Amino acid sequence: MHWATVFRGIQAWLYSTRYLDYPRHVAESVEVLIQASILPNYAHPGDAGADLHSAEAIVLLPGTRALVGTGVSIALPDGYAAFVVPRSGLAIKHGITIVNAPGTVDAGYRGQIKVALLNTDQVEPYSIQVGDRIAQLIVMPVARATFIPVDKLPGSQRGASGFGSTGIKAGSATRIDENSPTSGDAAPKTGETNE
Repeated sequence: MHWATVFRGIQAWLYSTRYLDYPRHVAESVEVLIQASILPNYAHPGDAGADLHSAEAIVLLPGTRALVGTGVSIALPDGYAAFVVPRSGLAIKHGITIVNAPGTVDAGYRGQIKVALLNTDQVEPYSIQVGDRIAQLIVMPVARATFIPVDKLPGSQRGASGFGSTGIKAGSATRIDENSPTSGDAAPKTGETNE
């Protein structure tokens, strides 16, 4: 029997037992009920984010933020969430980003999706007109966790290291003993920076 046939058989069994339910959902389309003044739209086939448009005109002065309405309300199916993320063009060309990126839209939320925009430019104001694309909406399946209290977490190669512990150069990570009580605060070796 050819290995590809065996693989397809195993894959079919895993799908039938829901072990591979997440990848199967990723490839499928999901219906989202919506009320909107302008429907979110995907600019290109295969895009992950659908453009959200402003429902109001506003000027963001340098260094200021504002909550901007999109005129969009959705009803997501159970097991899904939507995430509001910045548009790369606005970020690089005008310094416009989202304060709480990604903003999370839970399946039970029925209000208008609003975007907390921030103008990071120190000099130029940015004008937003009704209908301008201001953010993107990504709809994804999400798992609901069951949190299990334990006295001690299992070890891992990374341990408690974080916030710059891998350095900025390739191969510059400091090796840290995960059993060390101060492993998260370990200082870099001489000549090594972890910024």
